[in-house]
Amino acid sequence: MKHRIVIRCEGRSLRDFALKLQISKCITAALAHQGVDTPCEINVLVTDDEGIRAINNAYRKIDKATDVLSFPMFELTAGQLPASWDAYKDPDTGLVPLGDMAISLERAKEQAAEFGHSARREVGYLTIHSILHLLGYDHVDEGPMKKQMRAAEEAILAEIELPR
Repeated sequence: MKHRIVIRCEGRSLRDFALKLQISKCITAALAHQGVDTPCEINVLVTDDEGIRAINNAYRKIDKATDVLSFPMFELTAGQLPASWDAYKDPDTGLVPLGDMAISLERAKEQAAEFGHSARREVGYLTIHSILHLLGYDHVDEGPMKKQMRAAEEAILAEIELPR
């Protein structure tokens, strides 16, 4: 399946082919794991804490940095894909524009050190986490949806050999 994954990196130090490859691999794996059987478009911004803080403040009115932000194009239900994606497709491209994500590479590196794993694994986790948000998953409380989301994240990470 050929998805259009557009990755934009802010800052000179963020122009890293391996990072872009990792993000693309995680997006593709997450979509496949969830059974998305239509070509999609996902836009990714890799930034730093200052950049993600500005986005968080502009869109959520929260004036602080975070690790990842997800902006789904549609209100989907976790674990329940549409019977047909036709109504979701962009007529000009034939792709389903799932949405956008922003990742703070600075925060990912800090969290990787805190959790004792690689920045590669943390960026992978954040990417998969965001794709699940674009597909309707949420974790507002400690209830069953959070458990469902965590189980999906761990399964996808294991499939691409990025387990804890």
